Amino acid sequence: MEKKETAGDPDRPWQSYHTVYTNAKAGMEGVDKERVQRIIYEMSKGSKYFENEERKEAIIREKIENMRARCVQLTATDLSQYQKVADKRILELESTRDLSRIWLHVDMDAFYAAVETLSNPLLKGKPMAVGGMSMLSTANYEARKYGVRAAMPGFIARKLCPELILVPTDFKKYNSYSDLTRKVFHRYDPNFLAASLDEAYLDITEVCKERGLTSEEIAKDLRTSIYEETGLTCSAGVAANRLLAKVCSDINKPNGQFILPNDRRAIITFISSLPIRKIGGIGKVTEHILKDALGINTCEEMLQKGGHLCALFSQSSADFFLSVGLGLGSTDTPQFRLRKSISNERTFAATTDERLIFQKLADLAEMLSMDMEKEGLTGRTLTLKLKTASFEVRTRAVTLQKYICSSSDILQHASRLLKAELPISLRLIGLRISQLNEDGAIAGTDPNQTSITRFITSGDATRKSMGDCCSLNPDADNRGFMDDTEIDVCINGTDSETHHQDSRDQRIDNNFSNMDESNCTSSNDAEKSEKHKNLLSNVGTDQANIFNAMGSTSDSSDALIPQISSTTYASSRNLEGNPNNNVDTESQVELRSPDNNGQIWWIDDYKCTICGAEVPVSFVDERQEHLDFHIAEKLQEEESGIRSRTLTPRKRTAGKNLLPSQSKHKKQKSTPKKEVKHIPIDLFFVKSNLKS
Repeated sequence: MEKKETAGDPDRPWQSYHTVYTNAKAGMEGVDKERVQRIIYEMSKGSKYFENEERKEAIIREKIENMRARCVQLTATDLSQYQKVADKRILELESTRDLSRIWLHVDMDAFYAAVETLSNPLLKGKPMAVGGMSMLSTANYEARKYGVRAAMPGFIARKLCPELILVPTDFKKYNSYSDLTRKVFHRYDPNFLAASLDEAYLDITEVCKERGLTSEEIAKDLRTSIYEETGLTCSAGVAANRLLAKVCSDINKPNGQFILPNDRRAIITFISSLPIRKIGGIGKVTEHILKDALGINTCEEMLQKGGHLCALFSQSSADFFLSVGLGLGSTDTPQFRLRKSISNERTFAATTDERLIFQKLADLAEMLSMDMEKEGLTGRTLTLKLKTASFEVRTRAVTLQKYICSSSDILQHASRLLKAELPISLRLIGLRISQLNEDGAIAGTDPNQTSITRFITSGDATRKSMGDCCSLNPDADNRGFMDDTEIDVCINGTDSETHHQDSRDQRIDNNFSNMDESNCTSSNDAEKSEKHKNLLSNVGTDQANIFNAMGSTSDSSDALIPQISSTTYASSRNLEGNPNNNVDTESQVELRSPDNNGQIWWIDDYKCTICGAEVPVSFVDERQEHLDFHIAEKLQEEESGIRSRTLTPRKRTAGKNLLPSQSKHKKQKSTPKKEVKHIPIDLFFVKSNLKS
């Protein structure tokens, strides 16, 4: 395969400087990209951000070279075989095509900027952006003509457009207008899917039939209704599935619409010449790899090189790419899901001022508490997200014994997590609450106290959990999670250790957008550790052997009493440690989770290594909530298993974990006398229910 050089002209180094700022966005079609790239390069060079981008670029280049090397090793026979696999899979995917639904994607035009212009008509027609000198949230179309866009530092935007007007964010105002637009959406589809404050997916199949209108007429009517209700314009795209509808809504921005007929030939024609970056789920990194390693620039080329995709990527990733080439996407309405977490975060100018940092934390705690009270939520797991001045992202989490929602409780525990990281220079702080209470219990109740109904219907789940080991790894087959990390459990009152392990697996289909791993440290109570020793000293030889057979990542004695988990995840980068990392005695688990995107949890940056769920990299919030859910779920399993192993006599559970030789030995000792068999009370209730 012909190689493409990624290095640019030595006299124009900015040409090879890939950042999110240089990508085309609606309203930037006529922008001088050469000038924009040069200014961004010159103003970023030497900064911490620049250094971080160079590190990430080096990782991507290494992956591209590895993938090229694998391509060279593929023989003609190999490619022929993989092409047959791809052809078969294409036929299978094609058979799933559904043209019976009509989906509409609506996207508000420069939403934050448009709301600010409504509030201050003097801004109309002038280049303006919402945000500050450190970061912009959005820019209006007048500013985009200069290359200014969202996620760009304000000082760079001012260099591109000296006349740029900066307006501070006002999320209360944006939420208010968002609520108005959603009331309109509800009239067309009561089950619409809100993707963010300013965009949503609507299934308009039924409303078209009920009103006797075409999809084009419905789209125009909806846009008119939104303008009449809010004074804001929006753009719409209509297609047979959500993936295509989102692409279509971007074609005639601003204040326009595009209709793609529900016809296979029209869809294939439309998708064939579409650049791969236009597809949701294909970001900067994936685009870079597909282009430079395989020469894939358009969606049509994904089908043409299906053999290479099947050879070099996992099945789920290859299926996604082939589906894109066919123009396939989701057409069903997702079932209602309970919220898994609630969060907020804020970016600001990098600072080491602890007073300012704690003030920012207090503001976030107050906002998060208000959001939780509004939705009637309480939660147990609090996660603190930090982004340092060098753009290194850290997350620290603590799981509490009681549900919380008040700003004072959130601030108290978040402050303890933050103090363990000081001194530090930060540019972003975020707070997230997960393990939400779905049963409506009030804050402050003990989550360990279960209802009699749940106790009876739980069956023998408690007994099943007795053989579990205290590990965050649900099963041994989660290669993507275990390959790059080593888990170690320490029983130490104060100090915690960090162990490093280099990844030995060079599979190309591992995560390709972020190789960072993060650390997770905690400590156990010295007094409880002494209890472990006392308990073990009273255990017989056979039982001690049974304990040793239990648990692959922790000492078997860890299963005897509730404890503070002490799991350490290795990191490819040394994060600053702090020996004074104390945890509130009210906390059961202190956890340092993966990086902000949870990359080590995703195969090919797309498929969850635990449950197999596929979440595109662009769905940042959904991916983080998915990650939080698995962490919280595993913590609950650990706590349940620990309690059952503590409270249940070991005599009743030993038989489950006996080694073959031990089991045989026990049978030899048995006598013909009839024994009275005692069963756990929870199993008794289950059996009683079955009989009735």
